[in-house]
Amino acid sequence: MENYRKGKNVEESLDRLKIPISDLPTDCLLMQVRGGSKIRNLLDYALQQFPVSKTIVWTGVGPSVGKAVTCAEIMKREYKQQLYQITKICYRTVDEYWDPLIPELDQLVVKRKLPMIHICLSSEKLNKNELGYQSPDEVIPHKLLKSHKQNEKSKKQEKEK
Repeated sequence: MENYRKGKNVEESLDRLKIPISDLPTDCLLMQVRGGSKIRNLLDYALQQFPVSKTIVWTGVGPSVGKAVTCAEIMKREYKQQLYQITKICYRTVDEYWDPLIPELDQLVVKRKLPMIHICLSSEKLNKNELGYQSPDEVIPHKLLKSHKQNEKSKKQEKEK
């Protein structure tokens, strides 16, 4: 690779129709999270627009996947866990062009697939049969989880008797 210099990157465009979530409302808010995006700015805008659109899709690619998940989780907390959710994971294709430093060499094209996540949050019901669906069920705090599981287990045992 010492005979090549990195050229341009060509990313597959992100289009509303390419989001793998069925029955996505046309007026939903699309939030594309980038590596340099500030979470505070993203959330300020999303929380301001959400009452109008009622559905939001957080999208992150590559290193910004974690930031997209963080934004979605903070938003769910702001709405007191009362949002329906569908999560989809897929790939986004990026073509990297490498230009030769020696005229006899050909230009190289490297096709990379970057992980991508789409998190759809809605205050209205979503299709519960869709893969990746989560309902706004009651959230059990972590400390109480162990005792809750034990209570559920003892209830099942009593029903079996």
